[in-house]
Amino acid sequence: MNIIIVGQRHGKSKTISLGPTARWMLLVFLALLPFSMGAAGYFLTMMLADEGLLGPETAKAWESDLSQQRQDLEKIRAQTDEQLVGLTLRMAELQARLTRLDALGERLIDRASLDKGEFNFDESPAVGGPSSEMDVGSVYQAPDIVSVLDQLSDQIDNREQQLEVLDSLMGEQKIQSDSFIAGLPVQKGWMSSRYGMRTDPFTGRIAWHAGLDFAGKEGSPIVAVASGVVTWASDRYGYGLMVEINHGSGYKTRYAHCKKVDVKVGDVVRKNQVLAQMGSSGRSTGPHVHFEVYKNGRTVDPAAYIHRTLR
Repeated sequence: MNIIIVGQRHGKSKTISLGPTARWMLLVFLALLPFSMGAAGYFLTMMLADEGLLGPETAKAWESDLSQQRQDLEKIRAQTDEQLVGLTLRMAELQARLTRLDALGERLIDRASLDKGEFNFDESPAVGGPSSEMDVGSVYQAPDIVSVLDQLSDQIDNREQQLEVLDSLMGEQKIQSDSFIAGLPVQKGWMSSRYGMRTDPFTGRIAWHAGLDFAGKEGSPIVAVASGVVTWASDRYGYGLMVEINHGSGYKTRYAHCKKVDVKVGDVVRKNQVLAQMGSSGRSTGPHVHFEVYKNGRTVDPAAYIHRTLR
């Protein structure tokens, strides 16, 4: 028997001749090889069975492990869904608070009379800068989204507190400015009589005049010189139709000889709001408004408050 071996290079071959004894040994080996493999498999199976690696118990154990893994997977999936729901709610809360900050910012712009084009809360803030590449050897680590949301929430808390304090201060300043007595009680007109001693137009005698008179066209608007609460809005002896306003801090003002009153007792009026129309009711010689300023129950010269400024 000849065995020919063909090489991979250049197609060279090599022939090996087997004698009769070698041929019989090769045939016996090939004949016994299947039986040997079967016997080895049988003994291996018996050995695994003796060690408990095969059999019904092993199958049940594997099935139990698979079932436990499925349960663990369901728990992880449920926890992930809960975390997603929680993050969604957190994002919605932060968005609502940012909307509140935008509204508060718009109100502060209106109070401070700022340019809305400069502070536009409807657009994202402009940002920029040169590009800065990371080092090749550096490794980027994604931030924890929960930590990022917590930091953002803390920043929003801080901004809300600052804006609320600023809003409160500006509100107090606005109230102080509105209740500050200053300006003229008429939109059109001229001063016809001053505060102090004068000749009475009815008797011709020297008499005390406790206010300023502003003459003008009948029906002209009479306005409040400061914000306050109306405490009188009807006829009063000598004053005719009169409006009285309490401004707080011991101050009140009176507007007399009106033709018509446009407010009533208890109304809260603002600075420069129209109170009445100029007329000649009561003890009057013609259309005008008699303007008085009281401080702690006593009259003071209104001229000192016409050009008064808030410091």
